[in-house]
Amino acid sequence: MMNASHRSDDEQAARWNGPAGSAWVDLQELLDEMFRPFEKLLVEAVAAEHAGSVLDVGCGTGGVTRAVARRAGHCVGVDISGPMIEAARAHAEREGVTASFIQADAQEYAFEPGAFDAVVSRFGVMFFSDPVRAFGNLRSTVRDGAGLRCVVWRGPEENPFMTTAERAAAPFLPDLPARRPDQPGQFAFADPERVHRVLAGSGWAGIDIQPVDVVCALPETDLVTYFTRLGPLGVVLPGADERTRAEIVEAVRPAFDPFVQGAQVRYTAACWMVSARAATAKLS
Repeated sequence: MMNASHRSDDEQAARWNGPAGSAWVDLQELLDEMFRPFEKLLVEAVAAEHAGSVLDVGCGTGGVTRAVARRAGHCVGVDISGPMIEAARAHAEREGVTASFIQADAQEYAFEPGAFDAVVSRFGVMFFSDPVRAFGNLRSTVRDGAGLRCVVWRGPEENPFMTTAERAAAPFLPDLPARRPDQPGQFAFADPERVHRVLAGSGWAGIDIQPVDVVCALPETDLVTYFTRLGPLGVVLPGADERTRAEIVEAVRPAFDPFVQGAQVRYTAACWMVSARAATAKLS
């Protein structure tokens, strides 16, 4: 019988190699621009580390990977999504950036031991089925003392923009899957105590978890595309008939009015900046 961890891994692979991955590829410019403030924070952290080789976990279409490579000299992005890795490689090639990419589950992939000087991630580490095992694997691929810098979401109650679409669509989609904080997903690292336990149990020390609140924006003209292609609605709407889809869009769009400011949609992203260092390996 397949255990829960394997089911979760399979579900994540299917999701990010299916519609979710394709949506991120199609909307990569929109999403990279929206999350640009976090990219800058991570690039600044890498610069402070004077890192020469960096691993970007859950790299998606490679926006952060390329930005870090331009600053650090070389960055390797890893992601489970084939469509996103393909897009990342193409974009890096067009830009002539010294970035490379691996399609793999970072929880299981056999990285070269001690190959990296730092690890970064922008919203890419909340989807592991076994976080302790995953961060232990990441620890094995960095040198002693290497820095870890990850941006993760705080809870849904602090990020109402992120749940607006599903709350407004709930009357039409009673079977919409509920988010569970103990399962892989956007808010899996909302509890800082859990994050601390995961890192402490996987070979990381000097753990520091600080709140970061950043104003993000996207064009109002892209709003409907955003909430119909991404998140829970992006999973269920492709299977809905045209009438149901139109009713949902009509109901959901006004729910975003509090975030619309003229030609822009603006919201505060409530996140954690997670920092740690690779603990010195003990001699046996």
